[in-house]
Amino acid sequence: MSLSDQIRNSPGLKKFVHWMLIPTNQARPRLWVRIFLNRFFHKRGKNVIIRRWVRMDVLPFNPFSIGDNSMIEDFSTINNGVGAVHIGANSLVGLGNVIIGPVTIGNDVILAQHIVASGLNHNYQDIQQPIHKQGVSVAPIVIEDECWIGANAVVTAGVTIGRHSVIAAGAVVTKDVPPYSVAVGNPARIIKKYDPEYKDWVKAS
Repeated sequence: MSLSDQIRNSPGLKKFVHWMLIPTNQARPRLWVRIFLNRFFHKRGKNVIIRRWVRMDVLPFNPFSIGDNSMIEDFSTINNGVGAVHIGANSLVGLGNVIIGPVTIGNDVILAQHIVASGLNHNYQDIQQPIHKQGVSVAPIVIEDECWIGANAVVTAGVTIGRHSVIAAGAVVTKDVPPYSVAVGNPARIIKKYDPEYKDWVKAS
């Protein structure tokens, strides 16, 4: 049995290893994890810029990767504690974004300011227990290549935003958005689609 299997199969050992990586009741990994350990597990492309004031809550037990020429701006938070975070090449994560895995962001994507994309939800069904004691559920978010997500948008767990789509500022995306679409509002609705026959963007019917 491998060491990782032994850790998974032993609740006591698993709890100890978790404590070694993350202080109790916190999401931010310990300094030694951020400085020394993560570099052996995570992939960073060429010419990547991660600004000084980015909070990288990334741990070695879930993947994190960022492609060539991508940037994460200040005051953003990247968290892979419950699911992988992948950011493609030539993509921008703007000021103050919160990205909580599982989230996959494609190539040539623009995320404007103060966007929340969280693949995590808290369970709440048992009214006999506080919500924070009921665990979490996850569903992956996928933002395909060439999308532009406007400022203050929210992308909820389980949503896929199709290639070259635009999400307007302040939109709350609760359902999948087809490729080559423009979505606005709360909840987000499609107002335009690209029509390959007319080679133009037309109002959605």
